[in-house]
Amino acid sequence: MQSRFAVKQVGMAVLALCCLWLALVPPVGLAADQARILAVVLLTLGFWGSGVVPNYFASLILFAVVLVFGLAPADLVFAGFGSTAVWLIVSGFVIGAAISVSGLGVLLARVLAPLLGGSYARMIFGLTAVAMALGFIMPSSFGRAVVLLPIGMALATQAGFAAGSNGRIGIAVALSIACNMPSFAILPANIPNMVLSGAAETIYGVHFSYTGYLWLHYPVLGVLKSGLMALLVIRLFPAVASVGAAEHVPQETGNRSAQLRVALVLLVTLAMWLTDSLHGVNAAWVGLGAATVLLAPGVGVVSTAAFKASVDFGLLLFVVGALAVGALVNASGLGALLGQELRAVLPLHPGDTVVTFGSLLLISTLTGLLTTVSSVPSVLTPMAQDLAHASGFSLQAVLMTQVVGFSTVLLPYQVAPLVVAMGLSGEKLGHLTRVVLILAGLTVVVLLPLDYLWWRLLGWI
Repeated sequence: MQSRFAVKQVGMAVLALCCLWLALVPPVGLAADQARILAVVLLTLGFWGSGVVPNYFASLILFAVVLVFGLAPADLVFAGFGSTAVWLIVSGFVIGAAISVSGLGVLLARVLAPLLGGSYARMIFGLTAVAMALGFIMPSSFGRAVVLLPIGMALATQAGFAAGSNGRIGIAVALSIACNMPSFAILPANIPNMVLSGAAETIYGVHFSYTGYLWLHYPVLGVLKSGLMALLVIRLFPAVASVGAAEHVPQETGNRSAQLRVALVLLVTLAMWLTDSLHGVNAAWVGLGAATVLLAPGVGVVSTAAFKASVDFGLLLFVVGALAVGALVNASGLGALLGQELRAVLPLHPGDTVVTFGSLLLISTLTGLLTTVSSVPSVLTPMAQDLAHASGFSLQAVLMTQVVGFSTVLLPYQVAPLVVAMGLSGEKLGHLTRVVLILAGLTVVVLLPLDYLWWRLLGWI
């Protein structure tokens, strides 16, 4: 373990020297400021990916370098603090704390235990199925994680899985992924999908139907990918649920009055999230209202001490840093430049649909690695018509390849809800990173060929 960490340190030292050289000697085609921003972004991504320093510290390095050297204005760098994502995270921590401290999570776990208990594999597949189903009715990955992670952790405790054990880690990782990744295949279920839909309609007048989008993506990216993820989790984190574990869990599951209040707030919040198209209130502000009620003296259940313990400020800094990376890359023009360079380098042959399909997916995947997933549609959609001409694919097909590409996540920092969900579980992010990276490899080897055949069967390519 120590030798592996030492290798990472050496690798980061080499990367830092390369980034310093990039900043001092801009390559041809990049302006000085673009080269410097690219250098600090690559260094930050290296820190996040290697884990040599804490993620929040890497974000602070990013903020400090960009602001001290005047590479971007503060309102751009810190725009993430005003984003709905951050306030969904804050409210998510409060709601999660309320579910836990009131004992509601334990109570719900007891209700679910007969359905999901019995075996570790049944728990993993059952919780994955619940998260997938919730994706059709709750349009927020953060919201799904906030509701399910405390319940999943309570169920893990009831099954005899202690903190840091394989069983608890497996449940945390499975739920973190299941609350997010299947929703890439459901049009209104997460932010990148909606950005893509809005950009396509605004720029080209192309409208995606809910059913058409679902039928194209969900069989492979939703069902098969989730099943593969569950099998991978069971393989990497093998565990056996303790048959008698429930006997050691206290029968008293908390204050009934507090549980009723939390349940009522949660039901109202869910109802508001499900009907956002009717009332128009953003999911983040709904969550903020729920958090305010749960914190209110005399009414809420989350004490000052519990609030301080539940909100992970380091995680917030990490998420704001990830949002800042996307903003910097887009504002500096690096995102558009990356897309153009990838288009020039990767083969797009109208007569070879296999190579062209793979090239388009690679463009989307690599763009998401640098700009984060939410920024991919804003970078690639404006050039979709040119890519369609170069590839021989229809405009709609080129736009849809973005979904397959940006849903192939390589590292958790690309998708903030993944990081937040794992934070809610209390388990280390490195476990999620391991699964996400292996799942991406399996997706390329197993699922993308199946997806290609599915697209061919449907007549998209």
